[in-house]
Parts: sequence; structure tokens; C-alpha cells
Amino acid sequence: MKTILIVEDEKLIRQGIKTMIQRSGVPVEVIMECSNGESALEVVREQDIDVMFTDIRMPKMDGIELVRRIHEEVDNPPIIVAISGYDDFSYAVEMMRNGVREYILKPVEREKIVEVLTMLEREITQRREHYHKERKIGIAQIRHIITDEVTEDEMMLLIQKYEKAFWQNGYFVLCAGRDCEIEDSQSYYLVPEMEEGTVVVVPEDTLDVFLKSEMDDRAVGISRKHFGIVELKNAYEEAKKARAYAYCTGNQSKITYDDVLTQPQIRPELKESGDKFMTETSRMQRLQLIGTEKTDELTALWDRFFLTVHRGYIQMADFNREMTMFLSQAKEFYRNSFREEDEEAFSRLRQVMCYENLDEFEEEFSSWMISFHERIHQTQDVDSNQQKIAQAVDYIKNHFRKDLNMAVVSNEISMNYTMFSYSFKQYTGKNFKDFMKEVRMGEARRLLEETDMRITDIGEYVGYENEKTFLKVFRQCCGVSPSEYRKNVLR
Repeated sequence: MKTILIVEDEKLIRQGIKTMIQRSGVPVEVIMECSNGESALEVVREQDIDVMFTDIRMPKMDGIELVRRIHEEVDNPPIIVAISGYDDFSYAVEMMRNGVREYILKPVEREKIVEVLTMLEREITQRREHYHKERKIGIAQIRHIITDEVTEDEMMLLIQKYEKAFWQNGYFVLCAGRDCEIEDSQSYYLVPEMEEGTVVVVPEDTLDVFLKSEMDDRAVGISRKHFGIVELKNAYEEAKKARAYAYCTGNQSKITYDDVLTQPQIRPELKESGDKFMTETSRMQRLQLIGTEKTDELTALWDRFFLTVHRGYIQMADFNREMTMFLSQAKEFYRNSFREEDEEAFSRLRQVMCYENLDEFEEEFSSWMISFHERIHQTQDVDSNQQKIAQAVDYIKNHFRKDLNMAVVSNEISMNYTMFSYSFKQYTGKNFKDFMKEVRMGEARRLLEETDMRITDIGEYVGYENEKTFLKVFRQCCGVSPSEYRKNVLR
């Protein structure tokens, strides 16, 4: 049992009931107290309460009025146990009529508290198990609808069983990368094991809050608003198409399906320039350059290829297919040089759309490709590269407050983008994104320790315009919030 609320105007009685609950043997995470019905109603409105013990005679709002208001105004009311010093059947009838589960007379006996709590704990556990089982089945059905061919008769059965679980005001389907770290919630449906990465069904009235709190720093594709489960598949297809644009646009972009529809058509000559990269001749050229002394030519070819994808001259479906073909041919072409780490890299790289965005995929692919190339033929001037990466590290440490990315920094030190990605990870042991986080969080910790700057100002100072993003990243890196970190330092 997570939370119990005790509503009683007499402090000694409140504390006595609390002590009985604590000694009942039934595990309870939080026990809250209120001295009147008005404050109790506010608590129940704002958070989930498993069980509420309430007196009947109280100032401001009595127990009967409190129970009635809770069942009228609260979507997920607690199980209510009434406590009264008046052995009056009329009170019991009125309370039971308004949804009270148990009625206990004062003075409250410890045995009665234990009996009631044990019974309610069993009921709450069974209810939660049933809810999670039904929800798991429901999410599996959502996955079935959006990924499989559903017959008309099957859809009718699904509508009868699950339509009420869908929000009357409409919903959106969102597609994002695989590492969103979103926990399942009653507020939305998180669909697991999707090839595209993270797929979420979110109600219309919480979309903006969800995007801000859970996906503020993600590249997300968003469907149009839809209604009912019969429209789920269309919504999913729209979100996938929008996600393809968000994937190319970069981190933090939020692309709707309507945005996709308003995109200008690619001119035929530009599309032809993209098609040239997907011919067998072009692919074989990139394959055969691996292991040669023409490292610059190899990386330049891949830079142009990815630039063409970024500009939209190659559709994401074609890009996905081209990368799958290249990886398969590379494995066959250089099978004698393949190692276990190559197999591990391939299993990740084949899932192109699971990456946060094209930049992230390009960084990991380029790192593997250069590493593989180097292993076959060691021709790199290591000392020269290390000097340049050392300059890049100094540049980052002096300019981390700006909106830096690999393109900016590699250009600053006049180094090929793909080679920079590989050499940077070899030199620092981290990819560019994680290194930026480490530098920014190091400065944030210093400011928390040595200054009295506001946390909002610190987040902005170290390069995070959005406060929620700063708080989220800080907790991921440091294990506690900035305010908790400051308190721990000051102790």
C-alpha cells in the first residue's frame, strides 16, 4: 500500500490511528494527516491516495460532505473508511450510500485497524495486478493494430472491448528514438519493442505537457489528432512519416504530419543527385576504399552521402535500405577481417531509425567505419590527429555555453567531420554529445558549490535554455537534483 490519509480534527486521535497503522504489519509507504475535510479534499484532488480514514464530525467540512465531494470530483477516489464516535445507524447508512467501504466506531481498536488494513491491502494488490494485466493486454492489442493487418470482424471486437479506454477528446501518436527513458503511465500508452524506437499514444489534453516534460530534447514525429482505436494505424503511419523528417532535422525538432504535407517537393535534378549515391557502382566504390591509403577520399564520400540525406534528396526509406545493403556487403566483402565488436556494431547500425537523429547515427557509423578501415590498413597520422583533437577539447571547454555541435568544432580545427567523430572518441573515450554533457555538468557542479546563483540561471549559464532539460540531464549525470546536490555540499 502506497499512501494512507488520516482525516481527523483531534490531534491525539490522529496520531493514535497513525501509530496503529504503523504497527499493523501492513506495509505503507506514506501516511498523511489532515485536520479537516477541506484540506483533505485538496490532497485527494492533487495526488493518488490508496486508503482514507475520516472522522464524520469535523469543522469546515464534515466527513459525509467530504466523501460526497470526493466521489463527485475525483477520477480515482481512495477506498474510504469512516470513523465515528456516534453509534448511529443513520450515519452509517449515509456514509455507505456515498461509497464508504468500512465503518469503525471510536474508540478505535488496534485489532480492527489491522483487520481492515489487511483486507484492503489484499484488495488493492489484486486490483493493481488486474489493472497491469489488462493494461499489458491492451498495449499488446495497440501494437497489433498498428503493425499487423486487422480484419473488419476483429476490429469490431477490439472496438467493443477497448474503445472506452481511448480518450474522447482525441489522441496523438508520437515516434522518437529508442533511448527516451520514458516509464509506463496511466496518462499515456507506451508501445514496446517497436522497430522505429519509442512509440507513444498521448491524449490531446496532455500533449504539450508530455512533449515538454518527457521529450523536450528529442527529435519527435507527431501525427494529426485522431479518435478511437480504428484510427490508430493511420495515426501511427503519420507519426512515422513525421519522424523521418524530425530524424533528419536534428535534435529537439518536433515535426507534425501537417509539417510533412507542407514540405516543398524535391526538384528532379536534386533527387537524381541523391539516387547516384544508391547505385551499385557508388556503393562498391565506398566498399573498396576501405583499407586503402585513400582515407580522405573515403571519408569525403561518406560526408557527401550523409549531407545529401540531411538535405532530403534521399528519402528515409531509401536511406534505410541503402545502409542495410552496405552493411551486408561490407560483412561479406571483408568477412576475414570481421571481429565480435563488428557484429555488435552491425546489430545496432541496422536499426537506423532507432537512433535519436541522423547526426547520432552518422557519428556511430562513422566511428565504426573508420575504426574498421584503420584496422585493415594503418595509415593514420595519429600524432597529428591527437594534436587537433586536443585543440578541439580546449575549444569546447572555452565555448561550452554556446550551441556547439560536431560540425562547428570540426570546422574550427579544420578536420574532416567523419574523421573528427572517430578521433574524438578515441582521444576522449566519449562521444561528442556525452563529452559536452560532462563539461557542462562539471561547470554546473562548480557553480552550485562555489556560488549562490539561482539554479535556473546556472542551467542557462552552462548552455541549457530549457530549465527542465537542465534538471533532467543533471539528475541523469549526478544522481540527484541540483538543489539536493547543493544541500549535500553545504552540510
